Amino acid sequence: MINTPLLKKICEVPGAPGFEQPIRDYVLEQVKPLVDEVSIDNMGSIIALKKGRKKKKVMVAAHLDEISFIVTHIDDDGFVRIHPLGGFDPKTLTAQRVIVHGKKDLVGVMGSKPIHIMKPDERGKAPQIQDYFVDLGMKKKEVKKWVSVGDPITRERELIEMGDCVNSKSIDNRVSVFILLEVLRELKDQEVPFDIYGVFTVQEEVGLRGAISAAHQIDPDFGINLDTTIAFDVPSAQAHEMVTQLGKGTAIKIMDGTSICDYRMVKYLKEIADKNKIKWQPEILPAGGTDTMGIQRYGKHGSIAGAISIPTRHIHSVIEMAHKEDIKGSIDLLKASLLGLDGYDWGF
Repeated sequence: MINTPLLKKICEVPGAPGFEQPIRDYVLEQVKPLVDEVSIDNMGSIIALKKGRKKKKVMVAAHLDEISFIVTHIDDDGFVRIHPLGGFDPKTLTAQRVIVHGKKDLVGVMGSKPIHIMKPDERGKAPQIQDYFVDLGMKKKEVKKWVSVGDPITRERELIEMGDCVNSKSIDNRVSVFILLEVLRELKDQEVPFDIYGVFTVQEEVGLRGAISAAHQIDPDFGINLDTTIAFDVPSAQAHEMVTQLGKGTAIKIMDGTSICDYRMVKYLKEIADKNKIKWQPEILPAGGTDTMGIQRYGKHGSIAGAISIPTRHIHSVIEMAHKEDIKGSIDLLKASLLGLDGYDWGF
């Protein structure tokens, strides 16, 4: 159904916000044969252009970076203190392995105070980011040989298949990187109506920074963002809390915490999905922002922007989970929507 080995590789390559070099290099290798032009902007986002018949521009964005940490201090016993790059659910970090990307990669363990010696009032409290440190199993002298303040730290988790789902670190947002690559691959030998700018953005997790810069440069007429969204379809969840559900189809964003999608793009995506018999569900994300905002606001003239979202369980934790049928549906919807853009009435 989907190219799981490719998705596995994309999820597992490291790329902290501001340190996207490894995943950028891999995506460059994949995307160059698929498009007409490839460039890297000054921030480090990849801009891959497939030329269309007509001189309108559509920007499709998928961010490269993953929630991570940065080294802030190495104490006298060799333990590494950290600061988050992006938003984590701290309770998921206990005793998890991470990779410190110093002069060489070192595997460490996220440590915190053992429950056996916690005071009674501490046991009932959720741990906070500042309660954690990284244990590299080395003395300070050896740690400092390889690790410096400012080195990035990523999660250590491989992608596995679980039933109908994939489970990995960095499903947010490497699944969207995968989707954009697969659509560009499927469109390689097809004529498209408008210039497609496939943008693999940087530093989304720390403020949508790459998308803002790229949108200003491209000045797109249309924008489609690709990102994950919450699937809280689990025991104890009430229906109105779920946002989306795994296996119920790709999600068409109506709004999130930083953008209200253009009603024309929302309507268009729904009609394209129905016409092509692609299963979909609406998405309203009460809090949290995506590159949709950058695409919508930061071109010189604004853009008619919306988003295709991939339902994801356990989001912003050590592992995340998405349904393979939802991923395939997202590929199908993006491809069909790009091919049909010139046949729709975009007037107010």
